[in-house]
Amino acid sequence: MANRIHPTAVIGPDVELGDGNVVGPYSVIVGPCRIGDGNWIGPHAVIGTPAEYRGGPHPVGWDGESAGTGVVIGDNNTIREFVTINQGTQEITRVGDDCYLLARSHVGHDCVVDDAVTLSDGVQLGGHTHVWSWANIGMGTVVHQRGQVGPGAMVGMGSAVRRTVEPFTITVGNPARASGVNRVGLSRRGCTDDVLDAFETYLKGRADLPDGLPTQVAEQLAAWTKIISAEKE
Repeated sequence: MANRIHPTAVIGPDVELGDGNVVGPYSVIVGPCRIGDGNWIGPHAVIGTPAEYRGGPHPVGWDGESAGTGVVIGDNNTIREFVTINQGTQEITRVGDDCYLLARSHVGHDCVVDDAVTLSDGVQLGGHTHVWSWANIGMGTVVHQRGQVGPGAMVGMGSAVRRTVEPFTITVGNPARASGVNRVGLSRRGCTDDVLDAFETYLKGRADLPDGLPTQVAEQLAAWTKIISAEKE
């Protein structure tokens, strides 16, 4: 399927587009940038501009200049109007598959946004932030640079996230603190009531990870444990 690119959109020369993408009016996409298939990119979205460093380089990407390590966006994402996604500096800035980035949300340099993530209106991700699969971040939330938001976590609107958000928790406030377990998110991933009760006990540090978790959930938690343990060493 051919891409549908509005004539007012600006696509830089170092941009690779897959198939079936929509790029709306006045959007700007500069490279290095690679975008997969079936993405909807709304009006005035800006993808691939330099990292927001006061003293950093600001090349004219839409005129063929490029700087940074790039942006890679997967498939079937919805990127609404005025979303901004910055170039990486040390690593590639990445957005996975099936994400929904609502209006005016911002993905800073070197961020990783995994699959099926929702960033609500006005969410701001500081540089090097990692948002894991299935996380849902509420309207107007700010995540401090180098933050980690665990798989399946739900962050309430207007929160200030200054420390790690654990998997499948409900977190809210300034500073943001966990207030419960995202039982709805876990049930949608196939967890039974018994497993949900055991998982809640596990998150409180009173038991081991329960048996019977769906494969995808277990894999995400294993990867999370590995990364977080390495960071603490």
